[in-house]
Amino acid sequence: MVWFPHITVATVVENQGRFLLVEEKADDLIVYNQPAGHLEADESLIQAAERETLEETAWEVRVTDFLGLYHYVSPVNGITYVRHCFIAEPVRLHEDRQLDQEILRAVWLAPDQVRALGPQLRSPAVWQGIEDYLLGIRYPLTILRL
Repeated sequence: MVWFPHITVATVVENQGRFLLVEEKADDLIVYNQPAGHLEADESLIQAAERETLEETAWEVRVTDFLGLYHYVSPVNGITYVRHCFIAEPVRLHEDRQLDQEILRAVWLAPDQVRALGPQLRSPAVWQGIEDYLLGIRYPLTILRL
């Protein structure tokens, strides 16, 4: 068996003290996650982050900063994820847009509400990303060589 990590992107989107999350079905569980997904061929990490956010939440966003790189091995499926996490600002809600099939809904939650979800978070990286954002961690997009 050949091992390979899954390259993913995620966005931390904050508006008036609340964070954009998705409630989704993953591995037969209902979990909460940042808008996130896999990098596709012929797109940059930033393009992937903006696309995934739109597909999962109907929010058009603009990536402003790089938050960090997060490594996670899922105890559910054994997959290794390398998550490129970005900070994005909301631009416009496309109210009539249908969400990806596995997404149940998009929600805006305060930090305490996110932390309280605990085991319902898809991975520890969900809270870690918000915590890092609240600590003021951010890097210019020029750190990435696209």
